[in-house]
Amino acid sequence: MAHYVYILKSLRDLKYYIGETHDIQARLEYHNAGKQRSTKHRIPFTLVYSEIFATRTEALQREKLVKSWKGGNTFTALIGGT
Repeated sequence: MAHYVYILKSLRDLKYYIGETHDIQARLEYHNAGKQRSTKHRIPFTLVYSEIFATRTEALQREKLVKSWKGGNTFTALIGGT
């Protein structure tokens, strides 16, 4: 089963959320429904970036790397400056 690393942008505070999932659309709906405690005060979200991986292990490694870039030039370049 494919796994994804995704980046969401809050339309409320313009901050980003980075996560991993096997179903991006379902995960976006979950966040926007306010079911994720850590993000419910920041909805709505829009998907700004995603990558696909063959395994969850690969996706989790990439998620950790992308999170280490958050707020820097590499992160900004990754999401295309949005």
